[in-house]
Amino acid sequence: MIEIDEQIYEGRPENPAGRLEKEMRVYDLLDSLKIAYQRVDHGVAMTIEDCQGVDQLLGIDICKNLFLTNSQKTRFYLLLMPGNKRFVTKEFCKQIKSPRLSFGSAELMEELLDLTPGSVSIMGLMNDTDNRVQLVIDQDVYREDTFGCHPCINTTSLKMKASDVWEKFLPAVHHEPMFVDLKGE
Repeated sequence: MIEIDEQIYEGRPENPAGRLEKEMRVYDLLDSLKIAYQRVDHGVAMTIEDCQGVDQLLGIDICKNLFLTNSQKTRFYLLLMPGNKRFVTKEFCKQIKSPRLSFGSAELMEELLDLTPGSVSIMGLMNDTDNRVQLVIDQDVYREDTFGCHPCINTTSLKMKASDVWEKFLPAVHHEPMFVDLKGE
């Protein structure tokens, strides 16, 4: 288990010292869009399992965020799916009508989304100004009332209204989602 600051904060950190610029840009964008959010600071969370205590504290289910690419590295996808659902590449590829995909490299993730492994988040789409990454959302994630994610760094987690993410954030970053209904089989 990771260490978690048991304090739930409303909005951005009062003191940006020690925070990465890309994290502060997330808060700037959310604030400019008038998206309210709660925030919890914690140790480095590299996996969905690391986020379980954060989930409980915030009362959410942080979803899996998978960065995927085709073998030619010409098509890129950010998949949001429930953390408890198994990812089956064949099932996903069939639903999006794509040949086999693999996980994108750390270098591509950084280049396209300004993210590093373990910090993959929908918030990284704000850095994809050329719209090279296709957002794909599992229906189970889309139907949730709340949404949890990292603010481009995996030492903080956010909770906000899902409708704000879909109706305010995505239009602001010019990304139209594609939807799948994954069974994990």
